[in-house]
Amino acid sequence: MVSPGILLVDKPAGLTSHDVVARTRRALGTRKVGHAGTLDPMATGLLVIGVEGATRLLTYVVGADKTYSATIRLGQSTDTDDADGEILSRASEEAIAGVTDEGVAAGVRTLTGVIRQVPSSVSAIKVDGRRAYDRVRAGEEVVLAAREVTVSRFEVLSRRQGAGFIDLDVIVDCSSGTYIRSLARDLGADLGVGGHLTALRRSRVGDFDVVDAVGIDDLEGAQLMSPADAAARVLDVLDVSAEDARDLRHGKRLVGQAPRVRGAVAAAVDEDGTLVGVVEKRGEDLKSAMNMPEISR
Repeated sequence: MVSPGILLVDKPAGLTSHDVVARTRRALGTRKVGHAGTLDPMATGLLVIGVEGATRLLTYVVGADKTYSATIRLGQSTDTDDADGEILSRASEEAIAGVTDEGVAAGVRTLTGVIRQVPSSVSAIKVDGRRAYDRVRAGEEVVLAAREVTVSRFEVLSRRQGAGFIDLDVIVDCSSGTYIRSLARDLGADLGVGGHLTALRRSRVGDFDVVDAVGIDDLEGAQLMSPADAAARVLDVLDVSAEDARDLRHGKRLVGQAPRVRGAVAAAVDEDGTLVGVVEKRGEDLKSAMNMPEISR
């Protein structure tokens, strides 16, 4: 039987996130596998995989901040805002020549901080129960509502001039729900030349880093991170006694213990270092928000 845990995978280009989940299921011999934070097929990098009962932790991973490195091509816009789409427009040589470093820097500043962003119409966002990209493929016109996201860092690392385009290598730290494709599109629009994404790599999700990830060909025998260790990466840890652990598993509250938790939720870890679950505040008490399956010893 496979023990519950978290697996960090370095997704290659050309695979969907679901493809990685399917391969993990085959490699580990279990159906209970899920992932946090979808990566497009074009994208590479960190995919956080939950195995067995640790899939319950993914809810708390999805909302973590993320770091991406990307290449933005200025001078061309596409119908998907990335290189997988059809080119809709090409800027003139004169327009490209007019894109200065100062103009790029001003556009980047506009897209840094708390911003309102319209996701790409081919995103995985659900519209009336169906993915936006499925509606687009069916020929429907999809216009998604703007949403508030936070881009804490948007830095241009290098600039390369090509025939009819400019490529910018950038690094972005952002909140969950930020679309790097949309940053590329909006930067190009702000500069009047159009823009889209040609490369994207996710290097960080919260405190999980791609340097600790395994390759897609190394899934068999890969070491899983324990649920307790993984939870400590995304939540505050609350040490609980054996009696408290038993009460939480039985749905009882920990009376008067809310002051022990700084935030709204915390990972409850017992004396053996096992993750009991996640607790949340209810007045002065703590109550289980999620319990891990109890492993028989």
